[in-house]
Amino acid sequence: MDIAEMKTNPAALGFRVKSGWAVWILVDGSIQRPHLCNSGVIDLSDPRRPETRQPYHAAMGRLETSASKLKRRRQSVRRAAERSIFDLLKRCGDDGYTVHRAGVVVGSVIDPNSIVNPHIRAHALEGELFRTTLKAALESRGIRCSICRERDIYAKASKSLRRSLGQIKRALAGLGDSVDGPWRADQELAALAAWMSLQSAHRSSDARRRRSAAPARTSKASLY
Repeated sequence: MDIAEMKTNPAALGFRVKSGWAVWILVDGSIQRPHLCNSGVIDLSDPRRPETRQPYHAAMGRLETSASKLKRRRQSVRRAAERSIFDLLKRCGDDGYTVHRAGVVVGSVIDPNSIVNPHIRAHALEGELFRTTLKAALESRGIRCSICRERDIYAKASKSLRRSLGQIKRALAGLGDSVDGPWRADQELAALAAWMSLQSAHRSSDARRRRSAAPARTSKASLY
């Protein structure tokens, strides 16, 4: 398949967000038989500033309360995510893939303000920061993005893809057979998010084709 042909086919990204980084998976192909194109890890924090991996943590695991420190760390996280997404999408484009959809898997979407314990609230604030920053970086590049909790995604995928849990897990294991690097739970979750996003990409592509193929309506006024 040449590059020009590949660019006509939908591709989608999936991410499993961690603290300061994320696993990513790129898939294309059909909804029935997705094909794993590539995989890897991106930074959502500045490797030169270790504190940006846990920006809401102070010394001894306490909640960071310094407004100036938090502002600098959040800015570093935003710049890191934007740079990572720019580089990742460029890599996808250089390989001949055009991405319009992405799925993001997270551990929780709890409101940090609802948590009393300061240490646990710090983790919730970081989860919120990394997922929203990644989503914003994707959407700023024209990528429509959805977020799903880890504990919900298999049930949602089973309903959306019309496959049993066993069929989904076997398909994900099969995708991992072509990967040279690690293929663990994080990679499988990112791949499942990519698969569901690929379904959305195909539906959008089909809708565009139907609109372009539909005959133009002729107004009555133009007949006279």
